[in-house]
Amino acid sequence: MESRALNEVAAPGGSAAALLRRLNALSPIAEAEGEMLRSLAEAHIRHAAPREDVVSEGEKPEGVRMILSGWACRYRLLVDGRRQILGFMLPGDVCDHNATFSPRMDHSILALTAVSYARIPTRAYEDLISSCPSVARALMCETLSNASTQQEWIVNLGQRVAFERLAHLFCEIFVRLSVVGMTRGATCPFPVTQTDLGDATGLSSVHVNRTLRDLRKVNLVELTGKSLTIPNLEELQAVALFNPAYLHLARPIHRRV
Repeated sequence: MESRALNEVAAPGGSAAALLRRLNALSPIAEAEGEMLRSLAEAHIRHAAPREDVVSEGEKPEGVRMILSGWACRYRLLVDGRRQILGFMLPGDVCDHNATFSPRMDHSILALTAVSYARIPTRAYEDLISSCPSVARALMCETLSNASTQQEWIVNLGQRVAFERLAHLFCEIFVRLSVVGMTRGATCPFPVTQTDLGDATGLSSVHVNRTLRDLRKVNLVELTGKSLTIPNLEELQAVALFNPAYLHLARPIHRRV
């Protein structure tokens, strides 16, 4: 895989701050219970290099993984090597909350950048949710949000045209990063390649490139380096037919300027 690189798109690797922001945006967590979650997560930190599998399809889950910093994605491979990205995993996301009920992973999780994550042992995780009801509720809401997001991605692939698909994905990523305080004004990190975008939206790299050019032409997005700027989020949301309700956010997004 590619060599390990400094992660420039996330909070410090040893911090569970993004995790707590993400879960609190879904359902408020009691302060003492949040500290228990923070301590548990920060006691089980692991790292993955860019383009390295965090966990592979067919492996035993061996605990619950929570992204603390960096970007990852869920994906499936066909036998001929074609890849479908099932979702992008951002700082604060719980990768496999339900994997504790399965003997094998039914998909892989790939680090797109350098990633720091907590891998909490199953027993410790079960003890946490049994003793911390507000954490348990937030994690249930996180599972609901993930399921709703998966449904929205199916709609994206089945009904939206290429222009709308990419616009919708940009809106989703921006809102999700806003939740964990990783936007500055109209700009957020975006360390995703055009190949990744194609595998997430069912488009060829050529089609992605052409559609990005069209979005830039009408000043809806700007992609420079590893950053995404959305000059007018409301306008992009209208073009994408984007309604953030499927993210199930209980609190307003956190904006940084």
